[in-house]
Parts: sequence; structure tokens; C-alpha cells
Amino acid sequence: MDTFVSRSVKESVRADNIEASFPSVSVLIPARNAEKTISATLDSVLSQDYPGSVEVIVVVESGTGATYDLLLRRHPTVQFIPNTDGGIGAGINRALRRAAGEIIIRCDAHTLLPCRYVRHAVETLQRTAAANVGGRQQPVGVTLFERAVAIAMTSFLGAGNAPHRLGGPEGPTETAFLGAFRRSTLDAVGGYDPDFLRGQDYELNWRLRAHGETVWFDPGLVATYRPRGTLRDLARQYFDYGRWKRTILRQQPASLLPRHLAAPLLVLGLATSGFLGVTTASWPVMTALPLTYIFILTVKALAAGGRSRTPAALLLPVVLSTMHLSWGLGFFFPARLQGSRKEDPSSKDAIEC
Repeated sequence: MDTFVSRSVKESVRADNIEASFPSVSVLIPARNAEKTISATLDSVLSQDYPGSVEVIVVVESGTGATYDLLLRRHPTVQFIPNTDGGIGAGINRALRRAAGEIIIRCDAHTLLPCRYVRHAVETLQRTAAANVGGRQQPVGVTLFERAVAIAMTSFLGAGNAPHRLGGPEGPTETAFLGAFRRSTLDAVGGYDPDFLRGQDYELNWRLRAHGETVWFDPGLVATYRPRGTLRDLARQYFDYGRWKRTILRQQPASLLPRHLAAPLLVLGLATSGFLGVTTASWPVMTALPLTYIFILTVKALAAGGRSRTPAALLLPVVLSTMHLSWGLGFFFPARLQGSRKEDPSSKDAIEC
């Protein structure tokens, strides 16, 4: 009897120690028309090597309904709720209201998490006392086109100097890919702004830093990401990136970085050279900048092809130009906010927006 009691006490102490060292985690996944990728994402999340409790909540936005049907059929144990508000930020806020975890980890339906991702993220949060921790985005393509996009996204011409794309030293940063948050801090700033349909991560991290918190980059925290599979989807994605980046800069002009102006200046330069070339009937004026740009992209493609030894690199000129021009054009057509957010972003009730 004494042995049984002693063993029970030891097991109870061990459980308390695990709970203290490994706080409860909620993984929140917004999904829309994600039936091709969501199962792999959930398999990676459900296979985490984490001693503490992990709950998974998927927020399904209206679409074809195939994502919802797949979740019911293949993942009946996962919590999923409808996102009737629309948008990633609004969906995460809806999941956040249901989440019970002390730590909130944001995941995308196109992302795979290595088995120690959650544990690594929690340990980094505890070690650094940061409000949010993020790492590197490692794009991995399946098709030839996706592999070309992956190469572009991890190159200087495709990512500028963004640490979450190119890597870099560990330390404070401006924003984070995905993110692992302390629940209390996320609540304190009102969660995500539902008005931002793109760029919501950057906007949130800006507010965290404005509240005196630290956003931390950990290059050892890596999540794989499947890029867009068609030229049309890629163009639409980057056009939206440009639109919403301009909107964020309009709200937070101090967040402007030199790399934000590269694509808009390229679009403006190409348009100007074309206009001047036509009005002056000068072919050198009309073609100098476009030819220089094409030359740079071609050299980049040849260099990448030599390093990666994959035919996907031959698509780089098309992929990079699509990313640059779509982003740059979107910058000149900023999205309009609906103004649904409450006046005080630090109010806890703001998360109900």
C-alpha cells in the first residue's frame, strides 16, 4: 500500500513538473480550399514530440466545402469551427476565443511542422521571454513550377533581406513567420486585426513591438511550406501582398524598409521607360531598363541552376518577374480597411471584432 502511494505521489510530482516545464499549447490553423494540403499539415501537428498538452483548432473559411468534408472524414478528433467572418485574422481570433492553451502557435494549411517544432518554439519562448517567436520558412515544391517558386522565395531577388526567408543570426526581429505567442500578451494587444486580409502577421508584430514586447527570430525553428502551384495563383498572392503592404505602411509609416520600395520602383521605372520610349520614338530609352532587368533575371536563373542542378531554375525569370511585378502593381492599389476594429487596440474586448 505504501509503495502504491509513494508511486502515485511520484507520478503526480512528475506530472506537475511536466506541466510547469511544458505549458499547454493550442495550434490554430486557418484553412480555405485546403483539401490538397490540410491532411499533411494536421498529420505533422498531431505527431509533435511535446510532453505537454496540445490541442488543434482548424478554422474553415467558406469555399468549396471540400475542406470541411475532408476534416469530418479523416480527422474527426480535431476541433474545427466555421469562419463566418472571413479572412485569416478574423478566423484566428475566432479560434483564439475557443483555445485553452497558455501558448498559441499559428500554423497555415500549406505548412508542415517538424516533430520537435512545438517543443522548440516553447523552449525558445521560455528562454528569451519574447512575446512571439518565429523561424525560417522553408518552401518545398512538389511540381516543377512549385520548385521554381521555392528557389525564388529563398533568393535575395525574391526575398530581399528578410530573415525568415534567407536565415540569419538569432535575435530580435521586425516580424515572424507563423509565430508562437504567449496567450496573455496576444490577448493584451487585442489579437489579430480582422481588417487586414494580408499582412496581418506583420501588423500584429508591429503592435507587439509598439507595446514594448520583443519579437524573436530563431533560425533553428524551421517549418516547410508548399508554394502556390500556378502562375495565376502566384500573381494573385503577390498582388495581394503588395496591396496590403501599402495599407500597412499607410497605417504605420515608420515600418517602411528599403526592400518594400524595390518592386514598386521597378514597375514605375518600366512604365516610365516605356512611356518615354513611345513619346520620343527612342528604342534605346524604351528597352534599356527592361533588357537590363531580363539580363539580371537570366543570370540569376543560370546561377541557381548551377547550384541546384534542377531544371526548375530555368523557370526563375518567369517566376521572379511575376513576383516582382505583381507585388509592385499591388502596391499602387492599396486595399481599403473596413474600420471594424475598436478604437483601443489594447482592449481585451478588441479580440471580439
